Amino acid sequence: MKVFEGMAKVDDRGQLFLDEPLSLKSQTRVKVILSIDDDEADSDDTPVEEVQGSLKQALQEARAGERIPLEQMWEGIDAE
Repeated sequence: MKVFEGMAKVDDRGQLFLDEPLSLKSQTRVKVILSIDDDEADSDDTPVEEVQGSLKQALQEARAGERIPLEQMWEGIDAE
């Protein structure tokens, strides 16, 4: 199996239009796998009230001495 990668647009009828033509024989059957950027999954979509509440809680915990040492913050996080 050969793999080709390119960009395309989808119109309002759901039709897929490639930015560049494929160099394949006419009438070749292909398998299409789509990868779509999900703008709705953007972390900036967190409501302001939720962010403010989280910051208030963090400040209260810090004032009460409820802190996690920096070296422990990375435990269990697979940072590459």
